[in-house]
Amino acid sequence: MLYAIVGQDVPDSLNLRLATRPAHVDRLHALQQAGRLLLAGPFPAIDGNDPGSAGFSGSLIVAEFDTLANAQAWADADPYAAAGVYANVSVKPFKKVFPQ
Repeated sequence: MLYAIVGQDVPDSLNLRLATRPAHVDRLHALQQAGRLLLAGPFPAIDGNDPGSAGFSGSLIVAEFDTLANAQAWADADPYAAAGVYANVSVKPFKKVFPQ
C-alpha cells in the first residue's frame, strides 16, 4: 500500500537540511531502485521553485510499504528526523486515484 509521509520543518532548518541532504537522498534512491517510490520533494518556504535562503517548510514522500508500521519505522529512521530538521512527521495511508 502507498503511504504519505509529511515532515514539517523546524524554523530555520535550511543549514540542517543541506548538511543532512546526501544521506536523506540516498534513502530515497534506495526506495526508487526498489520500485517503491511514487514521489518525493520539499515544500519551498516561499512561492517559487528555488526559495534560496528562505529554505523549505517540510517534505512530502509517497512510497509503498507493506504496513503502516513499516512506513512509520522508515520515516522515524530518516536522517532529517534524526538531525532535527523535522519538528514532526505524519504517516498516513494514501490511495492514488490520478493520474491513472
